[in-house]
Amino acid sequence: MKTIVVLTGAGISAESGIKTFRDSGGLWEEYRVEDVATYEAWERNPKLVLDFYNQRRKQLYQVQPNAAHYALAQLEEKFNVHVITQNVDDLHERADSKNVLHLHGELKKVRSTVDENLVYDLDGWELHWGDKCEKGSQLRPHIVWFGEAVPNIVPAAEISEKADIYLVIGTSLNVYPAAGLLNYVYPDRPKYIVDPNDVTANHIRNLYHIKEKAGVGVPALVDKLLADG
Repeated sequence: MKTIVVLTGAGISAESGIKTFRDSGGLWEEYRVEDVATYEAWERNPKLVLDFYNQRRKQLYQVQPNAAHYALAQLEEKFNVHVITQNVDDLHERADSKNVLHLHGELKKVRSTVDENLVYDLDGWELHWGDKCEKGSQLRPHIVWFGEAVPNIVPAAEISEKADIYLVIGTSLNVYPAAGLLNYVYPDRPKYIVDPNDVTANHIRNLYHIKEKAGVGVPALVDKLLADG
């Protein structure tokens, strides 16, 4: 059974109604990254950070996976599929993808501020100041903030090396270290990018760019891959 590895970014979730950070009308026009998505912001104004992620979490409960999410799950009928996502939502899981690795954390989880190994599922969408872990420390969003290490990048690179086919969906390949994962894929393996925008990846061999939104391009690509076997 061939292995398909899928790298997804904000573009796939945007079609479900989740705001992206960088696009026009995105979250960065409402919030400065320095104020809500860094450890310094957490130290300076934790209640603002908590409110920001509470609102993101509340929105997540109001949206559903889209055609691209469901199409990727269908690939598991014929392939060994691994999804590596830069997104912090759970739309891949809700569409029934079985193997999902989150690079930047998970919105519906929280963790201890004294022991990063203490990670909990959050009941509901609100995390409050004063909510503590079993060791008595404040809980924080289980999110990789700007400037923090990306622990899952190592297993993501190892998974990428095993790909027979590699898909990149809804990401401009401008965010590192995730954008560097393509470099771990063997040059002779086919690689597909589904994104309506221009993508700078001229150095990557056997790369095919499908200039469509995820909801259109991914189901069509999945149909092709399933037909080809």
